[in-house]
Amino acid sequence: ALQGMALVTAGSGVAIGLPANFGIKPSQGASQLPVARGWAAVVSGSCSVATNQQVACFKAAGLPAFELDPLRLHDDQAGLVQQVLAWAAPRLPQGPVLVYSSAPADAVAQVQRRLGAAAAGSLVEQALASIAQGLVALGVQRLVVAGGETSGACVQALGISQLQIGPQIDPGVPWCYAAPQAAGGDLHLALKSGNFGAVDFFTKAFAVLA
Repeated sequence: ALQGMALVTAGSGVAIGLPANFGIKPSQGASQLPVARGWAAVVSGSCSVATNQQVACFKAAGLPAFELDPLRLHDDQAGLVQQVLAWAAPRLPQGPVLVYSSAPADAVAQVQRRLGAAAAGSLVEQALASIAQGLVALGVQRLVVAGGETSGACVQALGISQLQIGPQIDPGVPWCYAAPQAAGGDLHLALKSGNFGAVDFFTKAFAVLA
């Protein structure tokens, strides 16, 4: 039914049938990405139950994490972004770092009452996008981004217009690769919507890529 259509939009399940529809056969190398290099980091703006559990799991493993306070962002966004990058720089050579604004629903509601829901969300997205840019400039080439709106903001800030889709980390979340001309350098990127991924997603992702 879709064979003669120039543009199709639908749920991802429809894509399963499209290769055969157009005479395309899968290959073993289709999901093979270039070798991953550089430092690793996680940027999380999602406040879903799953993401909060993933943040807690990362911290419980003793890995370095920096919590963004939206109220501090409101007072001095540029200063806090620079503080985060200064905190991350000496830790990146030792392993992945996490920068997050994820919080339980009651804490989110308090911030939204103070700043307004739309303003609070936009403030955090802009800050995390700036932090993602700064982390890449520091040498991060393996980046996990949690949160749909956060992912969109980070991809836009990094100037990425095209991604090669690679191996799946958890159902619905693959590693992707942005070519150097798209990201300013080799960049492996995992974009995770809120409630996707197992509890250990933030650490498992880098193991899968390795």
